[in-house]
Amino acid sequence: MTLSAEQFEPELRAALRSYERHIVCLEQLPDEAKESLRSLLAKAIRAYENREPGLRHGIALNRQITIILSQTETARPLCGIYFNLHSPYSRKSRAKSDAGTQTEPPSEG
Repeated sequence: MTLSAEQFEPELRAALRSYERHIVCLEQLPDEAKESLRSLLAKAIRAYENREPGLRHGIALNRQITIILSQTETARPLCGIYFNLHSPYSRKSRAKSDAGTQTEPPSEG
């Protein structure tokens, strides 16, 4: 079975509705997101169709979106579309900030 982006139109429409309703992205407007989704889906389809024997997924991603096509028992793979959410205002975790500090070894005696 040859895959095409049109076969995953319901998933694309649902992802775009979620993007327009819930996502605020300063780097990508909704129209650009639509173009990115279509482009990434085409890449995921190529990755899925050209995957090595024994592998079950085709993955394509950019900074904002990840698309995964997963092999199922049917001819049509599952399509997962994920938004890579982050905030430019989030604080760095304490573990990262502590990693650069050195402590003196305990003194003996």
